[in-house]
Amino acid sequence: MDLAEIPVLSFDTDRENLPALIGESFRTFGFAMIRDHGIDQPLIDRAWELTRRFFALSVETKMKYFIPGHAGARGYTPFRTEVAKGATEKDLKEFWHVGRDLPIDPPLTATMPLNVWPEEIDGFRETFTQLYAQFDKAGTGILSAIATDLGLDPHWFDPAIEDGNSVLRLLHYPPVSESKGGAIRAGAHEDINLITLLLGAEEAGLELLSKNGEWLSIAPPVGALVVNIGDMLQRVTNHVLPSTTHRVRNPSGERAAHSRYSMPFFLHLRSDFRFETLPGCISANNPDRYPDAITADDYLQERLREIGLKT
Repeated sequence: MDLAEIPVLSFDTDRENLPALIGESFRTFGFAMIRDHGIDQPLIDRAWELTRRFFALSVETKMKYFIPGHAGARGYTPFRTEVAKGATEKDLKEFWHVGRDLPIDPPLTATMPLNVWPEEIDGFRETFTQLYAQFDKAGTGILSAIATDLGLDPHWFDPAIEDGNSVLRLLHYPPVSESKGGAIRAGAHEDINLITLLLGAEEAGLELLSKNGEWLSIAPPVGALVVNIGDMLQRVTNHVLPSTTHRVRNPSGERAAHSRYSMPFFLHLRSDFRFETLPGCISANNPDRYPDAITADDYLQERLREIGLKT
C-alpha cells in the first residue's frame, strides 16, 4: 500500500501562505493535514480516555442512549448500522454523536435535537462540550483559508455556518475476525458535510482513492488533524474542490485483535442555509452542475437515507 504524500501544514508557521497551500492540497488529494491547530492536547487526551470508557460499557447500557427515529443525530448508534452509499455490507463500527447546544429557536431545533449524555461516565458532557467548541473554532479557521483561496472574503462562510448543524462523532471499530465476510470497518464513501476534521488517524487503516484509481494510505504525524472535503463543499465549488472517496480497511495480523478509535468533526452549514454554486467556480470549461439551490437540511436528509441512518 503506497502512502499519500500529503504535506503537513501548520496554522502557525504556514499562516501567511495557508490559503494557497491548503487549496493545492485539496485540489490534489481532497485531503490536507494540519498541525498547530489550536485544539488543546490535554483535552484531546481526556476525550480519548472517556471515549474508550464509554464504548467499554455493556451493549445494554449503551442502548439506553440509542434514540429511534433520530437518524443517529445524537447519542449512540449501534454496531453495524451505517452503510456506505451503494454498499451492501454494513460498516464494522459503532459511534456516538455530539451536536451543537442551541438556545430555544424552533426553526433550527426542528432539525437539531438536544444532546443526550451518558450518566455512567463522569466528565463526559464537560469534556466533549469543550472539545466541540475547539473543533468548531479550528474548522472556522480552515474555512477562512479555503474562502481566501477561492477568491472570496475570508469571512464568507461565517454566516453560512453560524449555528451550523455540525456533529462530533466518537468512533469505535471493534477487533475484527475472518468471519465478517466482505464487511470492512468503513466502506468506501464520501462525507456529506462541508469539511471533516479528524483526530485519531495515526492508527493505520484510513485510505483515500487517488485520481488514478489507486488506494493510498493516510499517515499523519501524531496530533495532526486530517481534513477532507465533503460533498457540500464539492457542490458549492462545482467540483473545483473535490470530495474524495475514502475508507477504513480492516487490519491484518496482530492489529486485528485491537480496537480502533477516531474522532471526526463533521462541519456543516446551518440547516436553513440555501446553497448554490459559487459564480467564481463556473466557467466555459466547468459549467454549473447544480443550477438549483437546495437547503443544507434537505441535502442532509437525502444523504442520511442513502447511508441507512434514515428510512
